[in-house]
Amino acid sequence: MRILLAGSTGVIGRRLGPLLSARGHQVIGLARTGPLAVDVLDRDAVAAAVRDVRPDVVMHQLTNLSAGDRAANARLRRDGTRNLVDAALAVGVRRIVAQGIAWAYEPGAEPATEDTPLDLDAAEPRQNTVAAVAALESAVREAPEWVVLRYGTLYGPGTWYARDGLMARYAAAGELPADADVTSLLHIDDAAAAALAALDWPSGAVNVCDDEPAAGSEWVPEFCAAVGVTAPAMVADERHGWARGANNHYARKHLGWIPKHPAWRAGFATL
Repeated sequence: MRILLAGSTGVIGRRLGPLLSARGHQVIGLARTGPLAVDVLDRDAVAAAVRDVRPDVVMHQLTNLSAGDRAANARLRRDGTRNLVDAALAVGVRRIVAQGIAWAYEPGAEPATEDTPLDLDAAEPRQNTVAAVAALESAVREAPEWVVLRYGTLYGPGTWYARDGLMARYAAAGELPADADVTSLLHIDDAAAAALAALDWPSGAVNVCDDEPAAGSEWVPEFCAAVGVTAPAMVADERHGWARGANNHYARKHLGWIPKHPAWRAGFATL
């Protein structure tokens, strides 16, 4: 198949492109820089690029997180996705696979499943993130076939959670709280593998995360140890209701996706 990989130079795209090529697909990379250099916020440029490529599938792995600007990333999710989906549908693309997140769910006591509603009533600044994710998912659902990969918090080379990543610097400064908030983590290689597998998955949203949601009081000290910085003191604050983690049962039991790094403890050792 001809696959347009939007975000081909990003942390997932750099891994996913070779995986797709190894399966015999023709991969055309779209990014701000590279062979097909397009600003996804430029609607006309996106339409022209997709029209020239005429892909069978669009893989949306675009983010704008290198500078830690969540507002810019929200805009990309909202406006960039709209441009990309409209361009894809205009040339008859049937399948779109897009990157979402597993921490946009409404508050609750247990790890969220795919049936859990998004946290659309969240206060700012979380509201901006959740609204952008909802807009992304709504646009992608317009395709005849679609998958939204609700990734857990990514760690590994090139991510914020790497030895040289943004969160390692925060941790070194004592600004990464070891608190009660629960996170579901995901190694970057498992994220790329899931995107490859999603070419054959039925339409729907899928939690893609490891098997062990954990409170910051558990995983933050081990992350700090893995990247060689001093662990912070434990924070006694109560958990935010939305910081509940996510359940990967559907991906594991019904789609056959098994993460290579099923537990963050072992995964952190690779850092």
